Amino acid sequence: MFSYEEIQKYNETDIRIYKYIVANIDKTQYMTIRELAKELQVSTSTILRFCNKNNFDGYSEFKEALKKEITLQVICPPMEDLQELSDFFTRANSSAFEEKLLFAIDVLKKADLIIFIGMGSSGTLAKYGARYFSNMGHFAVGLEDAFYPIDSFRWKNTVVIAFSESGETERLIEAINQFKQKKCCVLSITNSPLSTLAKLSDWNFSYNLNTKRINGGYNGTTQVPVIFVIETLAKRI
Repeated sequence: MFSYEEIQKYNETDIRIYKYIVANIDKTQYMTIRELAKELQVSTSTILRFCNKNNFDGYSEFKEALKKEITLQVICPPMEDLQELSDFFTRANSSAFEEKLLFAIDVLKKADLIIFIGMGSSGTLAKYGARYFSNMGHFAVGLEDAFYPIDSFRWKNTVVIAFSESGETERLIEAINQFKQKKCCVLSITNSPLSTLAKLSDWNFSYNLNTKRINGGYNGTTQVPVIFVIETLAKRI
């Protein structure tokens, strides 16, 4: 129902509306446009613009599509913890997803060195990305933290792939600024296209899933989309 191409056009308010609807799809199908607008603290015009961005003529047509989506889920319901992933892969199974990757594929093909970088859990993904790219025959290294002497970096034609769920990790952003000063092309994978890291990057892929905090604040947001994009890029180049 929500294609990747459409989601990439969302602004911050659109993303908030989208996440609310996906998380409360059963409830939303019975809400009037005024009730939904009140719940999200936006105007009815904002809701209508959101419907238009998703190729619906109005709120009524949008609700009908929502009901059909619910019917399909009832016929073959995914497990609760798989719902977001199911939605993500539905969006990824499109020409818009492939088009989104084209810029990254092009610069990676021309790169002499590929550096994966992240911190914490994203650092583990950076190591995995470098290992997977190396398995596919590409020269890549993975940095599990951003505390490296980037000022002394001398490689030319380098592509940096940065990982951060929030896109707001201060030390990582500082490192990316240093890489950009060294004329490196920066690609990033984040959860939000509105994050600082996404805006700094020459190319960004955002998977737009609900952030989950567990065990006193640790990030439990699924990273399956990140691994999927890593492997897809490696196979395309």
